[in-house]
Amino acid sequence: MHIDLERAEIPTTARHAPVRGLFRAARPKQWSKNVLLFFGLIFALKLTHPRLLAISVAAFVIFCAVSSAIYLINDLADVEKDRRHPIKRNRPLASGQITATEATVAAMVLLAATIPLAFSLNWKFGILVVTYIALQTGYSFALKHLVLLDVFALAAGFVIRAAAGAVVIDVPISPWLYVCTILGSLFLGLSKRRHELILLADGAAEHRRILQEYTPALLDQLIVIVTSSTVMAYSLYTFSAENLPRNHAMMATIPFVLYGTFRYLYLIHLKDAGGSPEEVLLRDRPLLINIALWLSTAVAILYLFR
Repeated sequence: MHIDLERAEIPTTARHAPVRGLFRAARPKQWSKNVLLFFGLIFALKLTHPRLLAISVAAFVIFCAVSSAIYLINDLADVEKDRRHPIKRNRPLASGQITATEATVAAMVLLAATIPLAFSLNWKFGILVVTYIALQTGYSFALKHLVLLDVFALAAGFVIRAAAGAVVIDVPISPWLYVCTILGSLFLGLSKRRHELILLADGAAEHRRILQEYTPALLDQLIVIVTSSTVMAYSLYTFSAENLPRNHAMMATIPFVLYGTFRYLYLIHLKDAGGSPEEVLLRDRPLLINIALWLSTAVAILYLFR
């Protein structure tokens, strides 16, 4: 699907509705990314510990608030470009539903409230939260303009989430958690860039300058590399990680990872999806069911066969 940016009208000012607008600008759908914080709890076999579960829930809430603040900062940085984008022009700040002052105040309040809370849970967790804020702020103003580093910055945000989930409950961080998370998030990041490039066509560089450094062919090659690496890394994890059942039952989850990967590739190539991973996750029922089956099977194997 190609959209001519020159024909895309800049939206007229929307009715000022700060409460509703701020909630939309917080992007609650994207909070699904923070589910990664529970992986340390699950795969360290601590899911049945009520106190650790409560800590993980608190960490999840903190990351949701922090990520919402970052989205507000990103919208402030890109407001003029968003107004020329066929989809992003409907965002609350770009459409006039909220003002720049309201977005700035909301972002500052969220950060001022959550950073102390993060350190109160665990000082290492607090450091990771501050690191995430610095990384994402750097992405909003600089890193997203650097070829390849823009995608690695996106992937690093997922890795920090996964590491934070382990650190906050004081469990060892498995190397497999790092490897599988960074490869999987690179896959999502490259798919996002591909979607933007195809969607915006000749006007891609006008909206996001870094897109002139990519081509569909290059992104497809990179996606093939990280897809293969992700499947291989996860497969190796299922029969070589130390905390897994010795009967290699975790290998039964490999088909779910294969199907999920193939389904996502199908969606980005034939359904023009991939621009927003959380939208794909929440809207595509087969993919959502597959993830639920993978997680439930993994939990059953970990907790019933240990």
